[in-house]
Amino acid sequence: MKVRRILSSALMGAAILAGAFATTATAAEKITVAALRFTSHAANFVAFEKGYFTQAGLDVEFKFFQAAQPMALAIASGDVDFGLTAISGGLISLADKGAIKVIGGALQEEDGIDGQMILASKAAFDAGLKSPADLAEHSFGVTTAGSSFHYMAHKIADKEGIDRKQIKVRPLQKVGAVIGALKSGQIDAWSIVPHIAKGLAKSPQVELIGRVSEYVPDYQVTTIFTSTKNTTDNPELVKTFLGAYSKGAADFNAALVDKTAGEAAAEDMVKLIHKYVYADRPYEKAAPSIRNGAMRLNEGAALNMASVADQLDWFKSEKLVPTGVTMDKLVDTRFVETF
Repeated sequence: MKVRRILSSALMGAAILAGAFATTATAAEKITVAALRFTSHAANFVAFEKGYFTQAGLDVEFKFFQAAQPMALAIASGDVDFGLTAISGGLISLADKGAIKVIGGALQEEDGIDGQMILASKAAFDAGLKSPADLAEHSFGVTTAGSSFHYMAHKIADKEGIDRKQIKVRPLQKVGAVIGALKSGQIDAWSIVPHIAKGLAKSPQVELIGRVSEYVPDYQVTTIFTSTKNTTDNPELVKTFLGAYSKGAADFNAALVDKTAGEAAAEDMVKLIHKYVYADRPYEKAAPSIRNGAMRLNEGAALNMASVADQLDWFKSEKLVPTGVTMDKLVDTRFVETF
């Protein structure tokens, strides 16, 4: 009887422990993260594949988009919990209504690292579009009005002394549509991140004519954002997400930007990213584009406030957002370092 009681107690204790572990295992908070299939979104992919999200207690599902504006709407509606993309007019308008907050920085132009490139169709190039200074009266592809592409087109115009209205902005909704229009000569110019730009520039239909960093130095290309509800009701979730994301960004920078992790780590990183970027291409063809597209991801998701402010001022100058939007409405600075 004594042995039976001991066994019974042991089994009961094991059951209690098993229950405790089962509770822990199912305690991971489910979140949905919006993404584009760009190398610039690699930190999220790394954090997912290396288990940083899981270690932080997050059960992450990705939802993929074709442009920035729909991503902002998905955040506001609650369909998505966190997003990472360029600031758009839609995002700012939603921030003005109290629905969205920028909480960190992601991709940034940096001297010495290949950044976004300005491209021309071969037809336009042959007709005289040899540099950004020649963009007057030419069409420029964007996904949507008020997108980062629109902003870059006007920043180029401003520095070259071109009236903004002389650049004919052509909204085409999706990146793939812009690529097709550029290669076929339906639009004259575009600017895009290097992992796409370098591949296009090697084709016979496209020419490289400039670099965005010459027109928008230290440009905070993309930011991380979430719903205002998350920042107010669940700030710990925001901190947890940013912590795991930042680990992914650090690994990416070490492997492909600073190249301090060694060639084996770089190769492993490219293979990891290939699961999400150019996944429809053989690895041998995708790998050079992924490596070529490695731009700086902000350490610790630090945010360049001066660049964000410049973008906000541009949106206001074009009457693409309400004039009363302030930086305080757009950005919650509690979660990362700002500069």
